[in-house]
Amino acid sequence: MNSLLFGTFLAALTTGIPIAIAMCLGSLVYIWFSGSIPPLTVVHRMVGGVDSFPLLAVPFFILAGNLMNSAGITNRIYNFAIALVGWLKGGLGHVNVVGSVVFAGMSGTAVADAGGLGTIEIKAMKDHGYPVEFAVGITAASSTLGPIIPPSLPLVIYGVQANASIGKLFAAGFVPGVVMALFMMAMVGYYAHVRGYGADAVFSWARMGGASIELVAVAITAFVLFHLWGNQELGGLYKFGIPLAVVLAADRLLRFEAFMALLTPVILIGGMASGLFTPTEAAVAAVAWALFLGFAWYRTLSWRMLVRISMDTVETTATVLFIVASASIFGWVLTTTQVTEAIAQWVLSISSNPLVFLLLANGFLLVVGCFMETIAAITILVPVFMPIIAKLGIDPVHFGMVMVLNLMIGLLTPPVGMVLFILAKISKLSYEATVSAIMPWMIPLLATLALITYVPEIVLWFPRLLYP
Repeated sequence: MNSLLFGTFLAALTTGIPIAIAMCLGSLVYIWFSGSIPPLTVVHRMVGGVDSFPLLAVPFFILAGNLMNSAGITNRIYNFAIALVGWLKGGLGHVNVVGSVVFAGMSGTAVADAGGLGTIEIKAMKDHGYPVEFAVGITAASSTLGPIIPPSLPLVIYGVQANASIGKLFAAGFVPGVVMALFMMAMVGYYAHVRGYGADAVFSWARMGGASIELVAVAITAFVLFHLWGNQELGGLYKFGIPLAVVLAADRLLRFEAFMALLTPVILIGGMASGLFTPTEAAVAAVAWALFLGFAWYRTLSWRMLVRISMDTVETTATVLFIVASASIFGWVLTTTQVTEAIAQWVLSISSNPLVFLLLANGFLLVVGCFMETIAAITILVPVFMPIIAKLGIDPVHFGMVMVLNLMIGLLTPPVGMVLFILAKISKLSYEATVSAIMPWMIPLLATLALITYVPEIVLWFPRLLYP
């Protein structure tokens, strides 16, 4: 019967049927031939798979990312990054990374980063004389920051499947995201030295100072908001009204480039850490902030644009949740047939050392990422891995970050890496040339993966600080 389940699933995949439908077919064939389970179980389990309050965050985070992407905020982020690091050798390469770090705090997906900010970055780098392969490689690598630095759509799905704190998962992404960015910038510096790339912006104390002041202002605002929101005795005026008025006045007076955009992750993490709202409510807060920036502050959104963005969000959400629903019934069949328990026993028979298991898990997930969509991989594999990490004493927050980073690397690998297709279309490179351009940039990604796998404090330090 297990052979029938997997055989139907794999046969459907080889014929080009989408993975969500393939999972449904495999589950339905198994249930039909089992004779003891009503076929309507497929429907009930699929509905139950998406009947989850935390999953409400999915459409709102998608909508927030689409709003930010369409409100002209990507240009502000790009200009801010140029002011901050454009004067370094290989300047636009560094700008690419810093821009993705900022945009990651709003989009939550690698695809949105590659398709939104990547369009601006690749064109600018080509115009400044950089080889298109270099532009595509760094853009692909930096786009993986999207789901690592919160908010993160894959981490929401993982948290639901693993019954882990989404707030802690979000907090866990900050330090690994910074490490990834530093490794990428180091590689940009290496290429700049070897190939003789120069700076792309004239160093100016005024511009550099302005960008630095923005960062300092964000840090001060974060400190103040964390303190105010954590004080249960203060009223709404002191928690929201006065801070908002000060922030708006500072942005207008000092003419900041990306200050308001930089506040997005501050609001989300600060609100969740202080108990002001749940991760699901944080998604609604992100949408409200994006609407405020687009309609009231920058005035770059129109009602017609909002309708188009909403329809795009509905389409994307339907796709994601259908994958989750399909994987739910597939995962339920795996659990009822005790396949997950058998896999756990088999893995533990090889070694009960957590370090060895993490090595095996990394290798397996890197291969899975080459062939399977991220959300589907998470919803299928989390029920398989959870019994193992529980027995080995591995923190689910730590393992979640390792799993998501593995699958983000999978977005850059053939044959089904989504970012590959997006960047090939944007850059007008062939698919093969795009793959070749991205391969060297696996070095900083794999280095980060090794580091967070075997130094878990890199992942767990910040969540323990915020959620003692």
